[in-house]
Amino acid sequence: MNLANKITIARVILVPVFMVFLLVRLIPYGEFWAAAIFILAAATDSLDGYVARKQKSITKFGKFMDPLADKLLISAALISLVALDALSPWVAFLIISREFAVTGLRLVAAGEGVVIIANKWGKFKTVAQIVMVVTLIVDMALKAHIYPPGDWLRHLLVLYPASTISYLALLIAVILTLFSGFYYFYENKNLIRLSK
Repeated sequence: MNLANKITIARVILVPVFMVFLLVRLIPYGEFWAAAIFILAAATDSLDGYVARKQKSITKFGKFMDPLADKLLISAALISLVALDALSPWVAFLIISREFAVTGLRLVAAGEGVVIIANKWGKFKTVAQIVMVVTLIVDMALKAHIYPPGDWLRHLLVLYPASTISYLALLIAVILTLFSGFYYFYENKNLIRLSK
């Protein structure tokens, strides 16, 4: 197994580690550790692609596992945040549904011998989702440790900018997620007609 694939596998292994730190309430400041692990795992996404291109070691395994690892990481984060009441189930549903839909489109394309590469909107979407997850985790951690429940400061949005930032990040991520999904289908509408 080449280095790029090992980095991809490491990202998959980091997913349950991230979930343990985020969900197990006995770990001191677990949310902050979870945010750091998530950032590290997300960073490996660019790293494994760079290494594969640099070493000219792009494999079928890597092409399959790389997007799967990304979806596992984001889905795990969204489901965990829903479980912690830090994210609306509808937001998680929209984002995960979009990922399934685009994956289905790629499978149809592969059946027609066409490779759908990630476009700039898909890359913007990925960055926005990463920022959203990190800001929501940090926001939740700050509320738990800096402004504990019952503290009047946490209810004043103006004096608590972390909430404003996380809401903005969430809004941007949802908009880019939906737009990039629609754009993939619009860009490949001829392919959908051919597959009927």
